[in-house]
Amino acid sequence: MTTTALRLGTRASALATTQSGHVADLVRNRLGREVELVEITTEGDTSSAPLAQMGGTGVFVSSLRQALLDGRIDLAVHSLKDLPTAPCDGIALAAVPQREDPRDVVVARDGLTLGELPAGSRVGTGSPRRAAQLHALGLGLEVDGIRGNVDTRIGKVRSGDYDAVVLARAGLARLGRLDEATEVLDPLQLLPAPGQGALAVECRADDTTLVTALAALEDPGSRAAVEAERSVLATLEGGCSAPVGALAEVVEGDDGDELWVRAVALSHDGGLSVRMSASGSPADAAGVGTRLADEMLAEGAADLMGTALSSPVPSEALTEAPAKRQDA
Repeated sequence: MTTTALRLGTRASALATTQSGHVADLVRNRLGREVELVEITTEGDTSSAPLAQMGGTGVFVSSLRQALLDGRIDLAVHSLKDLPTAPCDGIALAAVPQREDPRDVVVARDGLTLGELPAGSRVGTGSPRRAAQLHALGLGLEVDGIRGNVDTRIGKVRSGDYDAVVLARAGLARLGRLDEATEVLDPLQLLPAPGQGALAVECRADDTTLVTALAALEDPGSRAAVEAERSVLATLEGGCSAPVGALAEVVEGDDGDELWVRAVALSHDGGLSVRMSASGSPADAAGVGTRLADEMLAEGAADLMGTALSSPVPSEALTEAPAKRQDA
């Protein structure tokens, strides 16, 4: 057995290194290989501009991928929701480990829940998806953009700059800070981002030995769920700037495992939405997601995503397509 340490590329934030450390432990335990973390700075780490202005999800990924292709690292770990939906030449998504709870959480002043915040309360999020769904709840909240790591965002609540922030539950759980959440949001209120809570382990596609070995880290149910969600996003041609939420899960049915997918596309102000669901075989996860998104497009999802922030739609104009069951 080789004793050469695998070089694992990671962003330098506390959350990124914690996530990468989790994957490093999996590699040590399941592959019997030593791992060293190599910190890589990405564009998303050095700019304070909104993600949409920097090109969306890829700003956290491209530098790590380049380090892989250059041979500076052997594998990289990403938050899977940060991955662009288009494949990258020379890069293999070698494993999706078991997913954390993908839901969003609220961290609010005085231990309040979202529904307990007074109208006009200032809620921070850098996600158009979260902002649109918060507006759609009709709670009269003032939703403002915010960037920064978990400490920075929660600090804005502690300092009184914001009454609450909305974050991914998975990040707080991995950092051991879940007790700071004042509410875990039901997906009926806020559907998470496609791939939220999951990690992506990438390596060079031509490193076939490592591609094969990293399969030991794979969780098939998590892979099927995120493939379905990302197929919804890819078909809707969405991204970080598009208000799209999706959540899939593999459940045990009478005839074996079944994949269920829910998705929503919204106007930026949350006034209009298309919300649908589908089901099918986990083996056809991408197909189930694609067909669901095609139905959403037929209901006008593309028009909703194109609604300009400067052209608000009255909340009473909300349209929602009925949920549909789709068998693969």
